[in-house]
Amino acid sequence: MKAIIPVAGVGTKLRPHTYTQPKALIPVAGKTILSFIVDQLHQAGINEFIFVIGYLGEKIKEYVKETYPSLTCHFVEQNERFGTGHAIELTQDLVKEDEIFVALGDTICEYDIREVLDSPYSMIGVKRVDDPRDFGVAEIDEEEFVQHVFEKPAIPKSNLALVGLYKIKESKYLFECLRDLYQKGNENHSAYNFTDAIECMILRGAKIKSFKVNNWFDCGKKDTLIESNAKLLKKYGGFINKNIQIENSIILPPVSIGEGCIIKNSVIGPHASIDANAQVHFSIVKESIIGSYTYLYEVLLNNSLIGSDASVKGLSRSLNIGDNTEIDFG
Repeated sequence: MKAIIPVAGVGTKLRPHTYTQPKALIPVAGKTILSFIVDQLHQAGINEFIFVIGYLGEKIKEYVKETYPSLTCHFVEQNERFGTGHAIELTQDLVKEDEIFVALGDTICEYDIREVLDSPYSMIGVKRVDDPRDFGVAEIDEEEFVQHVFEKPAIPKSNLALVGLYKIKESKYLFECLRDLYQKGNENHSAYNFTDAIECMILRGAKIKSFKVNNWFDCGKKDTLIESNAKLLKKYGGFINKNIQIENSIILPPVSIGEGCIIKNSVIGPHASIDANAQVHFSIVKESIIGSYTYLYEVLLNNSLIGSDASVKGLSRSLNIGDNTEIDFG
């Protein structure tokens, strides 16, 4: 089985961070979003990955090659953004007719992956949500087989949102549907969704079953990313690298502090993630994510997202600051 991870999107909801960093490489609870996805699939026995890259794709390629040298990895470029369906269709030459597992590049979920991979059916991950209008939605029968799927319906007939996880056994039929959708979309110069291809497969007789995820950690925008960071730190307990300097400071777990960090005269936590080689002096940092090589001095940060190589001095508020930024409120 091959895993396909589309990571070509520009991540507009996480700007300014995604001006300089792909969304999939933004850190959360001590790891990148992409590493959560790859590690989970690799631990389940998947060793071959196809990454669909586009915007800042060289950073994805460099990160994957450096972090996962033992995996078989392919990179497919999506130069024109015609939707997730288009991204998956570009992998056909590599997939041929093999089974595939598709995980969207901003999807961190907890579920019984072994049960999903061992199922004799194609499978789609779902989660009940309060307002499904912003998601793909699945209608299922009493035996949990998917009857229909719809992309962001104005009047949803179900509150089961598609979480971005798909195991497809009938890849031949999937690519036939994608090809048909592409031809229709090309006529109108419009994007086409992966959800539409799944609906096409169902209408052609494919048996697709749903599986419910236990937890779905939304990493699509600043507030939900920080919330997911806190939940993941609570669940896994955080991690403090041994190669750091801590002087006259208080650490309130759970936190994640990366290699090479220097913490002096500060209070860190709870629910703070600080990436490698950051420096924090005379500051309080909680419920926040701090990028690598960032310098904080005399600040109080809560519910903040600070990019890499940033410098912030002298303030007390909630911030959303991208990479390579310098702010001095002194």
